[in-house]
Amino acid sequence: MTDLWVSLAVLGVAVLLSEAVRRAAAGRLPGVYRIYVVEAASTFQLCCCTHELKLLGETARLDLPLSLTLTYIMVVIHISTFSGAMCNPTGVLESIYRRTNTVKTAIVLIACQFGAALAARYFAASMWSLALSDIHLRHKKLGFRCFDPLGGTVLESAAVELACAFTIQTVVMHIHKVDQKLRAHWIAAVITALVYAGGNISGAVFNPVLAFSIQFPCSGHTYLEYCFVYWLGPVVGVVSCILLFEKIIPFRSGKTTLGLDIPAVHKQKTQ
Repeated sequence: MTDLWVSLAVLGVAVLLSEAVRRAAAGRLPGVYRIYVVEAASTFQLCCCTHELKLLGETARLDLPLSLTLTYIMVVIHISTFSGAMCNPTGVLESIYRRTNTVKTAIVLIACQFGAALAARYFAASMWSLALSDIHLRHKKLGFRCFDPLGGTVLESAAVELACAFTIQTVVMHIHKVDQKLRAHWIAAVITALVYAGGNISGAVFNPVLAFSIQFPCSGHTYLEYCFVYWLGPVVGVVSCILLFEKIIPFRSGKTTLGLDIPAVHKQKTQ
């Protein structure tokens, strides 16, 4: 039980630190610079928390209901605190398609995401090196190594990542139909279900920058295989979802898509 409380404290530190940076940026930085800092801080929060949850789930062997509950709660917290940050390169690429961001801005945003993902690795290792709990101590003795995250073949894992990305993109594209107060909980419930369904095969990450932070350092497969699973899979899933709901279905029904109302949890705020 001590291990759980220590991990919860680490999660709290990551969230509070990131929130402090976001608030400082909101009060002192102008325009686009604020967007970059918020994107970096939020991606850092997402990756740090997922590092800790992954270690807790793999090492502490939590009961499944407790593990899924923690996943659900953290997703709600992320959505509620991200301040419009996307924390996902596929979201940035979509913003280019929808012309809500320029290519130059998108490149900087993605660079901020990967820089924050790398920083999260070092932050997690720093917290674990303190050996505040037994699972942190054991992980430190192993040199912070992680092992093969794929429970299926490379092709099976890529298919799971594609399906997860397609599903969550479908939810995001239609979330405007849900009452605003319930949107964060609805998305959190879907993500928790996806983690439960696909976690044993690929980890159900469906976010290229998050996978770069938590899965790419793991042994078991080559860098290119991880790129195929965790980068190509989600990108194809998002693209196929947009094509289906904005091109194929409207075409068959004889309707044209004039634009989609992107919800606040997905759309990058512009100043």
